[in-house]
Amino acid sequence: MLKKKPLPELIDELRSNENVIHWHEIEPQEANARPIPESVDVRIRDALTRRGITELYTHQHSAYQAVSKGENIVAVTPTASGKTMCYNLPVLQAIAADDTSRALYIFPTKALAQDQKSELNEIINEMGIDIKSYTYDGDTSPTIRQVVRKAGHIVITNPDMLHSAILPHHTKWVSLFENLKFVVIDELHTYRGVFGSHVANVIRRLKRICRFYGSNPIFICTSATIANPKALAEQLTGNPMRLIDDNGAPRGRKHFVFYNPPIVNKPLNIRKSATVEVNQLARDFLKNKIQTIVFARSRVRVELILSHLQELVRNELGAKSIRGYRGGYLPQQRREIEKGLRDGGILGVVSTNALELGVDIGQLQVCIMTGYPGSIASTWQQAGRAGRRHGEALIVMVASSTPIDQYIVQNPDYFFERSPEYARINPENLLILVDHLKCAAYELPFKETEQFGPLDVTDIMEYLVEERVLNRNKDTFYWANLAFPASNVSLRSASQENVVIIDQSVTGDVKIIGEMDRFSAMTLLHDEAIYLHQGVQFQVEKLDWDHKKAYVREVDVEYYTDANLAVHTKVLEIDKTNNRTTGTINFGDVSVTAIPTIYKKIRLSSGENIGSGPIFLPEQELHTSAAWIELKDVDPQLGAKTLELLLMGIANVMNHIVPVLVMCDRSDVHVISQIKADHTGLPTIFICDHYPGGIGLADDVYKRFDEVKAAAMELIRKCPCEDGCPSCISTEIVGMNAKMKSLLLLEGL
Repeated sequence: MLKKKPLPELIDELRSNENVIHWHEIEPQEANARPIPESVDVRIRDALTRRGITELYTHQHSAYQAVSKGENIVAVTPTASGKTMCYNLPVLQAIAADDTSRALYIFPTKALAQDQKSELNEIINEMGIDIKSYTYDGDTSPTIRQVVRKAGHIVITNPDMLHSAILPHHTKWVSLFENLKFVVIDELHTYRGVFGSHVANVIRRLKRICRFYGSNPIFICTSATIANPKALAEQLTGNPMRLIDDNGAPRGRKHFVFYNPPIVNKPLNIRKSATVEVNQLARDFLKNKIQTIVFARSRVRVELILSHLQELVRNELGAKSIRGYRGGYLPQQRREIEKGLRDGGILGVVSTNALELGVDIGQLQVCIMTGYPGSIASTWQQAGRAGRRHGEALIVMVASSTPIDQYIVQNPDYFFERSPEYARINPENLLILVDHLKCAAYELPFKETEQFGPLDVTDIMEYLVEERVLNRNKDTFYWANLAFPASNVSLRSASQENVVIIDQSVTGDVKIIGEMDRFSAMTLLHDEAIYLHQGVQFQVEKLDWDHKKAYVREVDVEYYTDANLAVHTKVLEIDKTNNRTTGTINFGDVSVTAIPTIYKKIRLSSGENIGSGPIFLPEQELHTSAAWIELKDVDPQLGAKTLELLLMGIANVMNHIVPVLVMCDRSDVHVISQIKADHTGLPTIFICDHYPGGIGLADDVYKRFDEVKAAAMELIRKCPCEDGCPSCISTEIVGMNAKMKSLLLLEGL
């Protein structure tokens, strides 16, 4: 039997790998601690001692002191630095001193809420005080819900439940709202873009209900590293904040490696698949029994890597020792995987960014990323999943051929020396604001003089009266509808309802295995699509679009499917224009229509196309805001086909550059090129917010266009390909100076 190699030996072997193009070492750090304050209840102190905690890290100590003085705080330290203590200690102390005190914990995901509850309950049990903490989410049974409302000292929930199940039914939660002392918002950096803009309005509604019941809670926020944590916390909560960033937690040595797969096609600069390289790297660590996490950018990619890895290690370790983890899995499946990682029963996990957040999954030693996660903040979060318990850790980022991946690995200084991005939200987005004002009016009548956050909203209220959504009686606006507004407002996506995935592999045994938003379902759950779940292939037998159900059956085939989406953009109104030498940059309202056209069958082993078929689904329309670039005086000798390909190439680069510069998810913006725009007939590139009404991302692009242009040009210029490749302009017009022509088009602006 082969002797297992320890991690340091495998790290040394990796150093000599010719595909490693940058090696960054992070030195270990000693703990910096302070004594536990005298004011902490002796029962809490004893419970902490029994858990081996005799001192507090400096940031935990600062947080406790600030909250004790009644200050709102935002604590910003790296992953696994004990941020949980920044809120648990002051909350437990307040409840130990006064049994009527209540706290509301808000986590962005159910998995994180479940994880924090188990840690919190362990401390409470050690304390020997009767403090009741409960999670209140979609998985909480009706009988438990009543108990939580009446007797929960600490209610742990997520923004979606707060928005749709707690605030609209606040009269059932009187004991919580009358005595609410603390609101904890964990993983603050996740509240950006569409989601963050919604959540800021949910917090406005929460504070309004607290005022009604006579409470004024302290806000305790924690965040991973972003450039503007204090500003984001203040915008999200509407309260002044004190920043706590004096990290005192220890850290082991970390090796951060940039790995660029070898080139397999020199003229096109096409590299070996990142997925294949990730599989090989992960297999080497897993075979040596080293706990490893692999991150992938999409659900499909997670399932592809998972099925390959399970096959590679089936004989040595057994397929069950490697598991997948992503949104769409059912709760008990996720809990089982988290437990397996903590107790060592599961050696490897392949995850989307669902495990990027602080779920305690124990002592992973290696983190492998399939491509750049999209932002510096996200990358550090994923890297933080390895070496959580002071030991040596290895982080490998395997670049794909995409433009941004190549830009990052070829420019390591951009990553290691640049401060993380700004997180941006726009709570004043009119569509989002109106949705939440309806919810707020349903919860409590609105006075004419009342503000919503910092806003005077009388005009909007008058409009809602005209629309017969509200009634006005003297100086008060009342909800006038039988409908329940919160149920029609989704905090997380532009589409309002999810498609439920139903497995009917076993006759007579119909079970739900997951769900998906409608926009994704168009390309991933159409009839005949291969849907991957926990490494198992399912074929979609029927997508019932009207009733939002996808019926699937287990299959074993040697291909997966990939669908094409035809997108068309039409300008509705121009708000701002900036004229340049050979074109103009505009900002305004647009209508985007999308329809899936065909799907391709792609062989798993070789990536070749082995068939295709049509997709029959209705067109989806989105009214949003966009920045767009119109090109004038284009060289007529280029020809229509060449120009179309050049525009697609520039759009491809911007699709990768824009999300990085404005710190949003790639799905929050769409870059679309048109050879002839409807309103002018000119070649045009649209950068659209992927949300009804927009959330300020396209406006940001309009204002920072020169920055976007410079980054796009640098990426094209620095790409080592001869004349355009999938890592830059992704064009098919090789040998025609495509890179030079693309740069000239951009330069003219």
